[in-house]
Amino acid sequence: MAEIENKKTKRELLNERLSGRYPDMDFTDDEVLAGRINDDYDDYESQLSGYRENEKKITDLFNSDPRSASFMIGWSEGADPAVELVRQFGTDIKEAIDDPERQEAIAAANKEYLERVAKSKELEEQYQANIAESLKHIDELQAKNGLTDEQVDAAMALVLQIANDAVVGKFTPETIEMAMKAINHDADVTEASYEGEVRGRNTKIDETLRKRQSGDGVANLGGKNNIPTQKQNRIGVFALADEAR
Repeated sequence: MAEIENKKTKRELLNERLSGRYPDMDFTDDEVLAGRINDDYDDYESQLSGYRENEKKITDLFNSDPRSASFMIGWSEGADPAVELVRQFGTDIKEAIDDPERQEAIAAANKEYLERVAKSKELEEQYQANIAESLKHIDELQAKNGLTDEQVDAAMALVLQIANDAVVGKFTPETIEMAMKAINHDADVTEASYEGEVRGRNTKIDETLRKRQSGDGVANLGGKNNIPTQKQNRIGVFALADEAR
């Protein structure tokens, strides 16, 4: 009986799953939940459409020349691709490479290949250098703020999701709102700091004025009939500000 009572509903399981992926969103709100599901569904449909298109291209290729399918299967099973090409297409491959009329096109293709390999190697080196430095900063941030591994993982998953969406040109309202909150937060902190500094200086100026108006408590005997005269100090705004620093 206890097991039945503790069993989570489908809604609760869905909320937990989405909260793990999008920790900054409140899925108790039906509109937020529906919006997130709709965006994810659009994303999945887009990916599925891409997979189907690629699958159709491969299927059409295999149907047009079954040798290409045999070549891909042999290569995927560990066969040497050069040997597999000869096995499936014969010496036509070598003759095509040696054909003088194709040398320019082959040279261009080889150049493109070398550039792609060099770029890939460069990006890999940059990634390895950056990820090492990034992990160091993340560890420092985690220790400073007392974050759990789960919290850090959730934050990283969110950043990766946003990055992946940006690559495919997907910018959701939730992502834009989150970015605006971050921008406004920095501006609000700066403004609050400035206002606090101004209030502090104004308070010191008010205290200085009150002290000057009340005098130092010693009678000034320079007045008529020994009646103390009030000091008439004219204090400039800039002088007050300097005293309040």
